Amino acid sequence: MALTKKGEFWYGTTSGDTQAELRSYSVANRHEAVRFASSQCDCGCRTFALQTDEEAGVAIRTCTDCGQDHLMGDSADHMDNAAPEAHECVCENEVFELVSGVSVHEGTHDVRWYYIACHCVECNLVGVFADWQCEAGDAATFLAKV
Repeated sequence: MALTKKGEFWYGTTSGDTQAELRSYSVANRHEAVRFASSQCDCGCRTFALQTDEEAGVAIRTCTDCGQDHLMGDSADHMDNAAPEAHECVCENEVFELVSGVSVHEGTHDVRWYYIACHCVECNLVGVFADWQCEAGDAATFLAKV
């Protein structure tokens, strides 16, 4: 399915739709995401609750199957001052498939900006729920931890 706008929100059914919305958001933010990764738990599950603290640069995903918490990207480096808050969709659902994207510094593979896009498994809303400037080094290493 392609992205469909209903009112002020975008809806889609695939990770490609979520990635497309993330890319559009990042272009408007003037830090275009060029590398992407979908989240998957060690147990194989692809749905999560999400908590973030954009000021501290922290994201935590909690697997809906096994309950394991995962610190995303370089969040472990910033937990001391963090106060993560849970995300909820406009439909009040708190379960999402997650796609992360990063922009990089020109001429390098080093992360410059981090985006977390969510796809609501209940109503199919897609959107970037969190983003922040992020100096996290190599993009591939960073995205391996989302």
